Amino acid sequence: MSSSTVSKHKWADWHVPKNFKIMFIISSILLIVCVLASLSLGARVISFHEVIDGLFSRNDSYGANVVRKRLARTIFSLLCGGALGVAGALMQAVTRNPLADPSILGVNTGAALFVICGIAFFNISTANQYIWFALIGAAFTATLVFGVGSMGKGGATPIKLVLAGAATSAALSSLTMAIQIPNAYAMDQFRFWQLGSVGSATWNSIATFLPFLVIGILVAFFTAPALNALALGDDVATGLGVRPMFLRLIAALGGVILCGTATAVAGPIGFIGLLSTHVVRLILGSDLRFNIPMSAVAGAIILTFADVVGRLVASPGELEVGVVTAFIGAPILIILAKNSKVRSL
Repeated sequence: MSSSTVSKHKWADWHVPKNFKIMFIISSILLIVCVLASLSLGARVISFHEVIDGLFSRNDSYGANVVRKRLARTIFSLLCGGALGVAGALMQAVTRNPLADPSILGVNTGAALFVICGIAFFNISTANQYIWFALIGAAFTATLVFGVGSMGKGGATPIKLVLAGAATSAALSSLTMAIQIPNAYAMDQFRFWQLGSVGSATWNSIATFLPFLVIGILVAFFTAPALNALALGDDVATGLGVRPMFLRLIAALGGVILCGTATAVAGPIGFIGLLSTHVVRLILGSDLRFNIPMSAVAGAIILTFADVVGRLVASPGELEVGVVTAFIGAPILIILAKNSKVRSL
């Protein structure tokens, strides 16, 4: 049986999870609420009427102009959150590790290291340049972590991958600091970016990010059925016509593209992939045909909500969204690690 035959069969054999419709409706409502909150809340609170004017009329009032400026930020946070949610789902499926996440596996740190190298040694300064350095760094780190985690008896177990990711992240963070210290210009440019923020979003950065997002989403969409088979074990997946190593490579590449580009344009934002995917799996089960799109929606909701919280907590300034997600995600990670069986998916 060929891989394409398996894929067609898996997509044709739809079995909608019983909670999918309810989750879809609730997620849609939460998404709308988060968008309206992002457009209306901040250093200046905008009324609902002004939000509508800013979106649908040519009204040139101050409130309407504020809404138009916030619109790019809101769309950007939705796209970045969706990308990180899908990246988390892909990485968890590839590693069969429910605690896998771009930040936990060190992929964000690798992307950050290569970006600071680009700033310090190649004088890069635009989102287009950041993206290519971040992608190379994310791919390098993912390969390194998986290689280290595969060493020794038993191959790449979930626990070994998490430990390899933690060790690699610590080492790369040290290198990042070592490059920053003697380069004052690089440090000034890098220190705000490394906290993770969607506040500097522009329509140009969205246009730069969008093609990579589309590629990553398509990879996730087309590999989802085969990844479902992979969850049954390599031997079973091979019997169904799936090539496990090739599938892992393609799916991991999709995750690296999504994570690397999101990190390049927004900075290293942690825990979105972990939180969104866990919430979706808890409600819908393990079918990636539904988990991947709903993880994108959940990631968009979580990141946009965190951005709004950061604006309200530090008003009239703002707290970077990467700091907010770390405060939310770290305790949840501890709870998951303590109460979950994390040997494999």
